[in-house]
Formats: sequence, structure tokens, C-alpha cells
Amino acid sequence: MLYKFKSKAAGDLILLEPQGKQFLQLIGKEVQPQGIIEPADMPTAVVALQAAIAQQEAEQLAAREHAKHQGMSPPVFEHISLRQRCKPIIDMLQRCHKENQAIVWGM
Repeated sequence: MLYKFKSKAAGDLILLEPQGKQFLQLIGKEVQPQGIIEPADMPTAVVALQAAIAQQEAEQLAAREHAKHQGMSPPVFEHISLRQRCKPIIDMLQRCHKENQAIVWGM
């Protein structure tokens, strides 16, 4: 399944189901087949995504440092970081907020 996020202020954004669910959970939305993100909720969503990115990066740095101090090989993480995955989403949220346009999603 795919999640498709649409708005009049930005191009469509299509996410695979796992990433779509993760995005919705991170911004505090109920994971459901359809929904809406109102412009008033967008700044909070951006802050939540940025906090999740910072947390992931801090955890990965700590894991690398721990492995280094233990003389172990550094851990391997997903090839695409949360920062990379969230960049288009954050851009869409910021653009839609600026233009006061909602984002709707569906599966």
C-alpha cells in the first residue's frame, strides 16, 4: 500500500506504507487510510519531525562511540536516514503552512 499526501500548495508526496505510518505517528496523527493536516498543526508537526531526527542522530552517534570504545565494528544503520526521509515532508509542511493550505492523505 501507498500513502499519497496532496495539497493545493505543493506537489503530491507518495510514501510506502511503513514510512507513511511512521510519518503520521511522529506528527501525532492517528494512522488511518485517510486524513487531513490543517495548517495550524503544521508548525508542531515540523518540530516533532525535527526532534525525531535529532533523537535518531544522537542515538546513532552514541552507538558508534560505544562500538569504538569497545573495539567493535561500527553498527550499520538504514541506508536512508530519517533526515533524508523527512526532508520532502518537512518542505511540504512548510510550504503548505506558508500558503495556508491543508494536506490531505489517502491510501
